[in-house]
Amino acid sequence: MPTRPTHERNKGLALDRSLIARLPLFKGLTAAELDEMLRGARSVRYPKQSAVFEQEAEAHSFFVLLDGHIRVVRTTPEGHQVIVRYISEGEIFGVAAALGRTTYPASAIAAVDCVALVWPNALWSELSLRFPSFGANTYKTVGSRLQETHTRVVELSTEQVEQRVAHALLRLVNQTGQKTDQGIEIDFPISRQDIAEMTGTTLHTVSRLLSAWEERGLIVSGRQKVTVKDPHALVVLAEHRDRR
Repeated sequence: MPTRPTHERNKGLALDRSLIARLPLFKGLTAAELDEMLRGARSVRYPKQSAVFEQEAEAHSFFVLLDGHIRVVRTTPEGHQVIVRYISEGEIFGVAAALGRTTYPASAIAAVDCVALVWPNALWSELSLRFPSFGANTYKTVGSRLQETHTRVVELSTEQVEQRVAHALLRLVNQTGQKTDQGIEIDFPISRQDIAEMTGTTLHTVSRLLSAWEERGLIVSGRQKVTVKDPHALVVLAEHRDRR
């Protein structure tokens, strides 16, 4: 049976404003306003691989991720899964109301154990009107994601597989990369199948590409781990200026 999310807050127990005070999403809010924002929220823990919400389900809530990484997955009419993006700590997601929707356009799956703040969707209009900076920051985030989606559509339509995979790894490095002795590690578990679903290709093709790049010293890959040793080389590949 799938693991169910765990509510971290009992009714009536206040959440500490320090949970959100440092997040860019809430920049410009006073301490009192942060407390007011949190009044309608609850903290929920989502075990790895559990669903935060499902595609086309009624949009009952919106979320801010406090810890972990969320994988956003869209299923096509033909039944193919496409990983749209990953949500990182501090990001808002599931804001269907900001898109004028009553259902979620994609599924959100916990890539690792996660903790999120959850607000009832009915509060979205009130909070965005009462706290204009919060509303503006949310719409800015939504706009950036739409632009990223448009960019990926162009990539899928015009680029070779090698370019698409290079672009995908560079995006993940920019979003979550952590410096290590070997290079810049993507800071959450990601499989070759995940990369295939991000780039519209097959597991076989991704495995072949990553193995070749590893032999050339561009990356190090292990079980659900990818470390980029030579980011510039990936940029060259992404721009189709292979320097081999």
